[in-house]
Amino acid sequence: MDGKVRQAVVMVGGKGTRLLPLTETRPKIILPVADRPCLWYLLRSLARAGIEEVILACGYKSEQMREAIGDGSDLGLSIIYSYEDEPLGTGGAMKLVEDRLDDVFVAANGDVFASIDVASEIREHIETGASVTISLTPVENPCEFGIARVQPDGRITEFKEKPRPEEVFSNLINAGVYVLNRSVLDYVPERTFYDFSKDLVPRLMADGHRIQGFQIDGIWMDVGRPHDLLGANLAVASAEYADSDWATGGSEIDGPFYMGAGSDVSDSMISDSAVLAGSSVSGSDLDRVLVMRNCRVQDAKLENSILGDGCIIGKGAVVRNAVLADNTVIGPGEVLDEGRKV
Repeated sequence: MDGKVRQAVVMVGGKGTRLLPLTETRPKIILPVADRPCLWYLLRSLARAGIEEVILACGYKSEQMREAIGDGSDLGLSIIYSYEDEPLGTGGAMKLVEDRLDDVFVAANGDVFASIDVASEIREHIETGASVTISLTPVENPCEFGIARVQPDGRITEFKEKPRPEEVFSNLINAGVYVLNRSVLDYVPERTFYDFSKDLVPRLMADGHRIQGFQIDGIWMDVGRPHDLLGANLAVASAEYADSDWATGGSEIDGPFYMGAGSDVSDSMISDSAVLAGSSVSGSDLDRVLVMRNCRVQDAKLENSILGDGCIIGKGAVVRNAVLADNTVIGPGEVLDEGRKV
């Protein structure tokens, strides 16, 4: 082939239960990272790699997703929405759209935050003649992921999902962005729940297919838990907005910070925080905090917490180690520690 890969399938059907209560009212992949849907950064990475068409395999709250993500024209993409009547797994979701795919395409799990170099992964796939190329990244605790044993030439010779500590043989984990030959979908049964990494990859390896590993460059984070979502916001604030001159009304800022359009911040002490569109923060201390849209925080102390849309934090209130559902009200002087007020 000429090296041009133009299509991607992104699996976005998960409910994000570990991110409750934030995902009670929205799908996980549209939670905000620096005032954009989390998925937007992966879509940007695909567009930068020359992808022209993205098929989103949707499930939970798909209409909200469509409203937030749109048609992709802002990134030069054409986005097509594919709806599952019932969960089919990552392999089953690809099989569902097999008849509209090119001979080589990109696939990705949409439930991660990724701003990475997909073009280099595509080149690696083509140059090595692999059937599947799997993005890899090192982590400190690989037990929650699929791990890969990689040879010096990049070929993956062993792959294990969520190993027990005594089974860990690598800290390189599956980062959830793949390049595939469409022919491998011949192994996937029709209309059946079928997992890509648990079911398909082992079968391909057993039949002698080359499974290539590619170590990614850029920012990659699993955003399965609230502290991960906060971490993704701080990573983008540091990487993309470090030189921004925010109008913060005399506030002191120490560490990564992002403030969305329409927000009003004044007379506050801010350390490692993101304040999103339309929110107002005055006279407050913020330390590792994500304040979502249309919140009001006055003379309060927030630490290591996430506020959903429309929260109101009263004078003298303290919120620590908490995740607040949309429209939560913390009254004046109230203290919430280690909790989720819903």
